[in-house]
Amino acid sequence: DSKALRPKQRETIYDILRRDFAVSVVSIDAAGIDEARSRMSMNECVAELHAGALKELRPGLAYVDACDVNAERYGRTVAGYLDFPCDVVAEHRADARYKIVGAASVVAKVTRDRAIRDLDEEYGGIGSGYPSDPVTIEFLRRYIRDHGCPPPCARRSWKTVANLGQRTFADFL
Repeated sequence: DSKALRPKQRETIYDILRRDFAVSVVSIDAAGIDEARSRMSMNECVAELHAGALKELRPGLAYVDACDVNAERYGRTVAGYLDFPCDVVAEHRADARYKIVGAASVVAKVTRDRAIRDLDEEYGGIGSGYPSDPVTIEFLRRYIRDHGCPPPCARRSWKTVANLGQRTFADFL
């Protein structure tokens, strides 16, 4: 599990993976997620992104970490977005079971951490970017108070943003 590694360990592994293996990284910004969420569930959005990464690599067999409660269904969803034959094996906690999924988890975590660092440099004090992080929530609250809307880096479809948007003017005084 990439979260069990220290950041420096993840960075070292990331560099090795990028140097020695074919790696595909597919990213989506906040506006892209909001647009996708207007036409599909979050699980379908992630499945479409998983498929996008697989399309670049075109494996005959792929292991993915299932974000759906029904792992088998998730695998079928990912496979449905592919335009080439590929057996998709989706399992919960696949990153702990399969080294290749663990490696993908490291690449994803480092990519996300770097994006959060960039946003922190741009906006200052954004926290981890996770919905339960009090620093992130406070950043969003302040930004909405000062600008009247969430920052472009925040998903409008995120419950944390929606909840802040429903607060009254008095809450921001």
